[in-house]
Amino acid sequence: MSQLFEVHPQNPQARLLKQAAALLQAGGVLAVPTDSSYALVCRLDDKTAAENLRRIRQVDDKHHLTLLCKDLSELARFARVDNRQYRLLKLGTPGPYTFILEATKEVPRRLSHPSRRTIGLRVPEHKVLQELLALFGEPLLATTLIPPGETEPLNDATEIRERFQKLLQAVVDAGACPMQPTTVIDCSGDEPVLVRQGRGELARLGL
Repeated sequence: MSQLFEVHPQNPQARLLKQAAALLQAGGVLAVPTDSSYALVCRLDDKTAAENLRRIRQVDDKHHLTLLCKDLSELARFARVDNRQYRLLKLGTPGPYTFILEATKEVPRRLSHPSRRTIGLRVPEHKVLQELLALFGEPLLATTLIPPGETEPLNDATEIRERFQKLLQAVVDAGACPMQPTTVIDCSGDEPVLVRQGRGELARLGL
């Protein structure tokens, strides 16, 4: 039975977030709110947790997973970013954008795209998730919580817990999130390419 942490969306209780962070540290997969629907998250360097996360979503190794970072200072560890790319990232962070970038050796090969060595990176704007990332002290591996065989992400924490209670260690409930996924921009080539139009406006990035 997964735990349910009901937290205030603007002033989340640190005590509950510390419990959630401890479950992540122990190898758990959690459902957490973001600024573009709920997501599944786990520790970056935990192979078993990453496999469980993929199994819950029923996606293979070609499905791009995303690193949720607290701020841009963490990006250089995990992605190769030139000045042009960095300017674009600054415009879109924090916010509902995922940037696909060339992965560094810090990213385990099993987590990057198998043929391209790329990784999705994102700095979320959601207050609860920002606090959880700060408490956890390192980026989290994430994927949008879209149930297998469905096309829309889940937005209700109670429903998430009911449907995935045997697969998730906990659900962090901060109320409903926007139902739109992130806008995905592939920055791994010479020019940025729109992969998916989501909640993030292209105009904000000057594209």
